[in-house]
Amino acid sequence: MITIALDTMGADFSPHNEVAGAIEVVKESKGRFKVLLVGKKESLNAEIKYQQDFPTESIEVVDAQEVIEMGDEPVHAIREKRNSSIVVGLQAVKQKQADAFVSAGNTGAVMSGGTLELGRIFGVSRPMIGSQFPRSAGGFTLVFDVGATVDAKPHWLKEYGIMGSIYAKNIFGITNPTVALLSVGEEKSKGNELVLEAAKLLEATDINFIGNVEGRDILNGKCDVILCDGYTGNVILKFAESVLPSLRTRIKKYSEKSFVHKIKAGITASVLRSSLKDFDYQEYGGVPLLGVNGVVIIGHGSSTPRAIRTMLLRAEEMVKKDMVATIAKAFEKVQEKIIN
Repeated sequence: MITIALDTMGADFSPHNEVAGAIEVVKESKGRFKVLLVGKKESLNAEIKYQQDFPTESIEVVDAQEVIEMGDEPVHAIREKRNSSIVVGLQAVKQKQADAFVSAGNTGAVMSGGTLELGRIFGVSRPMIGSQFPRSAGGFTLVFDVGATVDAKPHWLKEYGIMGSIYAKNIFGITNPTVALLSVGEEKSKGNELVLEAAKLLEATDINFIGNVEGRDILNGKCDVILCDGYTGNVILKFAESVLPSLRTRIKKYSEKSFVHKIKAGITASVLRSSLKDFDYQEYGGVPLLGVNGVVIIGHGSSTPRAIRTMLLRAEEMVKKDMVATIAKAFEKVQEKIIN
């Protein structure tokens, strides 16, 4: 049985959505794993009190009286709030009481905490987070890094490429994933110093590096994994998250013009809802923090119970496929090549 520690504090709708999502996934899993609800015991017990058919054998409350708020400075909060739900949850993974940690709380704190509490995989300079973007013809393009580290160095991007390729192969089942650098042109000569230097390092690896791609290639499916610094990646991620809400707002305003417009909007909304389903963050729940010694999934602050459910299932998948050990073995080989 897999055990997952779930941070239930600090998100927009905590702890209600976390508890609801945990109950949903535990009931449907039928004994596959256990969830540790990490947070203020009194708040969690009050929430659980009103739940019918609560699966007490598969869900356990772990008390953590401090909360790292969204506005807290990440590193300071991790060091000062040692009894916070984020630190306690990560410690559960470190002490082998849980196989994975899931949080929709302060993203920076989860990233900093994951690195400080669990440590980096040997050979990894900087952990990264990645996100999946739906392609026009179906499937997904993975983008790394989308915010773990704002800046980047060429050898970090090389490491992102190695980890991203492993993730695409093991989680998405892509046999030989193509990897590219995000740049201002496809030509080898295009790009800033970071891109030009990173390309040289990536060409010397065993991964399927194909060169540069442009921003439009994220959605057209030209390659499987796209690499960039965390600043650029986070801008792309936040823009993508705004697409669906923006379309919904425009359709709603259009429908208010007349009865005919309302009918047209209803038809359009139905089509868009189905075709743009993959743009909804709830469908993939959260993003993985890769490069640390443990499975960590980071979710959106406004995660719904459905998004929490998806995050828990993604964490389970990463544990079952032994992603941490697989990445560690890949970096062992990299170190052996350097030594030899």
